[in-house]
Amino acid sequence: MKLDLLGDRQRTHYCGELRKSHAGRTVFLAGWVARRRDLGNLIFLDLRDHTGVIQVVCNREVSAEVHAKAEEIRAEYVVGIEGEVVLRPSDTVNPQISTGEVEVMARTLLLLNEAKTPPFPIEDDIRTSEEARLRHRYLDLRRRRMQHHLRLRHRASLTVREHMTAHGFVEVETPFLTRSTPEGARDYLVPSRIHHGHFYALPQSPQLFKQILMIAGYDRYFQIVRCFRDEDLRADRQPEFTQVDVEMAFPQRDVLFDIIEQLMEKLFALIEAKVRRPFPRLSYDEVMERYGSDKPHLGFGLEWKRVNLPEGAGEKLHVRQPIKVLRVPGWATAARSQLDKLQDLARANAADWFSYAKVGDSEIQSPLGKILGEEAVRTLAAGAEAGAGDLVLLLGLKSGSGAPGPQQRLDAASGELRLELARKLDLIKPGEWNFLWVVDFPMFEYDEKAKRFAAMHHPFTSPREEDLEKLESDPAAVKARAYDLVLNGSEIGGGSIRIHRPDIQKRVFSVLGLTPEKARERFGFFLDALECGTPPHGGIALGYDRIIALMAGESNIREVIAFPKTASAVDLMCDAPAPVDPEQLDELGINIKN
Repeated sequence: MKLDLLGDRQRTHYCGELRKSHAGRTVFLAGWVARRRDLGNLIFLDLRDHTGVIQVVCNREVSAEVHAKAEEIRAEYVVGIEGEVVLRPSDTVNPQISTGEVEVMARTLLLLNEAKTPPFPIEDDIRTSEEARLRHRYLDLRRRRMQHHLRLRHRASLTVREHMTAHGFVEVETPFLTRSTPEGARDYLVPSRIHHGHFYALPQSPQLFKQILMIAGYDRYFQIVRCFRDEDLRADRQPEFTQVDVEMAFPQRDVLFDIIEQLMEKLFALIEAKVRRPFPRLSYDEVMERYGSDKPHLGFGLEWKRVNLPEGAGEKLHVRQPIKVLRVPGWATAARSQLDKLQDLARANAADWFSYAKVGDSEIQSPLGKILGEEAVRTLAAGAEAGAGDLVLLLGLKSGSGAPGPQQRLDAASGELRLELARKLDLIKPGEWNFLWVVDFPMFEYDEKAKRFAAMHHPFTSPREEDLEKLESDPAAVKARAYDLVLNGSEIGGGSIRIHRPDIQKRVFSVLGLTPEKARERFGFFLDALECGTPPHGGIALGYDRIIALMAGESNIREVIAFPKTASAVDLMCDAPAPVDPEQLDELGINIKN
C-alpha cells in the first residue's frame, strides 16, 4: 500500500480535545488507529493520540478515495485525517469517552505508516504478561494508563522544581562516574580504559557530593537524580532509580520537615488528594513496639502491646518475657483454620510461640486456659484492652531459641501478622494518605555475619549529641539523628542530620571497624573537606519512583518508569545486559572469568 507524505500539514487539534463547541469546524488530526469497524458504505476509525480517542467516519458517498484507503487500514496504522467535526446522532452518543458527542467526517485520509499486528491490544485492561509488555515497551507505553502515569510524573517534576526553588534551593548536577565506597548495597562498576585495573562506580546516591556542596557554601541544594544499586530487586526497587535529593546548611529538623510536608501537599494535590499536616512523628522504638515495623501503615488500628506473662507463666510455657499482644476488634468468631494460618505466618517470620484468646460476655476461650488458668488469661486480655467479642493474639519467642536480636525478631513477626490481618479484614482503604515521620533510629545494627557494627542509615549520619559518650562504650544504645518519611506502609524518604565534625566522623568510622588507613583510602577527599570549615548540615532523599507509584495507585514502581528492568535486572526491550566484543575487553584490560 502506497504511503502518503505529511508535507507541511500541521495538527489543528488533538483527538481528545474535540467537543460539541467544535461542531462545524474543519480540523486536521494525526495519530494511531485504535480500532476499525467496516459497515459497508461507512467505515469507522477510532483515532487515538495521547489525549484520547475520536471517532472518524469514512463515508463512501462523501469521498470514495478516503473510503477505499480506510478499507486497507488496520490497528496501529499511523494516519492523518482532515475533515469536519459533526454532532453524532443522539442514539449513537458515547458517554464513556470525553469526545463521545461528536465525530469527524473525513474528507482527506493520509496513510503515514503501516504497522505489524501488535502482540497485545493497546488497551488499559489487558491480561498480557509483564514480560511481553516490557519486551514491547514502545507499544505498552501507548496505553492510556501508561500515558497518564508518565505525564503525572512530568507534572510532579515541575512541582518539585518550583517548590524547592521557591524555598531557596539550587539544583546542582553531581557526577555519575565516581569512586566505589562499598558500604551498603553493591556498586555498579565501570572499568577505565585509560587506567587499566581501576574502576569508576555509578553512585548509589550523591551523598558525599551534596555534603561537599554544603561545605562549599551553597546553603540549600536539591536534585532530581538517577542512582544505581546492584541489589536484589523487589516491587519497589530497580537497579537504577530516581530520588529527590535535598541538603541544607545550618538545619533545624522542623524547618526541613515543614518544607518536605509542603512538597507532599503540592504533589498530592496533582491527583486532587488532600494531605493532613503536620505529619505525626513517632520514634523508632515506638513504631516497632506498636506496629512491628519501621515503616508502619497508619491507615488502620491493630496496635501491639508488650506485656509480661503472669509470674511463673513464662517458665511453664518456656517463653521469653516480654511477649506481644494484639486486640482484633470483633473477631472472636475467627475459625480455627484462620488462626492456624496466622500461626504458620508467625513461625515463618521467626516467632516460634503463638496463642490466642476469644473474649466472650462471660467467658474466655484460650488454649492457655488449661495451663495458666482463666484468671491469668483474662489478665492478658485486659493488657490488650480487649472486650467482649474481641480476639486477642499473643506472640512470643520460646526460651533458649538462642538467635541474636530476639526483640527485633519478635517485632518483625508482629508486623507481618498485623499486615496480614489488615488484608484479611479489608482494613486498608484506598484513597487515604497516612504520612508519618519515624525519628530517633538506632545509630548502628550488629552484623552477625561480619561480626561488627554497621550503620543503620549510612556512616555520615550524626549520633544524637546526648549519646556521643556511648559511641565506643555502648554502640548499640546510640540513637542517630536520622528520620524516615513513611506513607501507607512504604518508606518514601530517608535522611538525617549529618556529621560535620572530623573528630566525630573518625570515631564513627572506628566503631564501624574502619581503620584510619582504610577510612583514608575510601573517604580521604571527604575527610579533607570536613577539615575546611564544615557547617552543620542535613537533608533527605525522597524515593521519587515510589511516590509517583503511590500517587498513580500502582503497587509496582515499574508501572511509573518509562523503561524499567525486570525483577532479574534485565532490559528485555534492549536485551541488556549483553556480551561485548573481545576487542572492547582487550582495550579495557579485562579477562572474563568463567
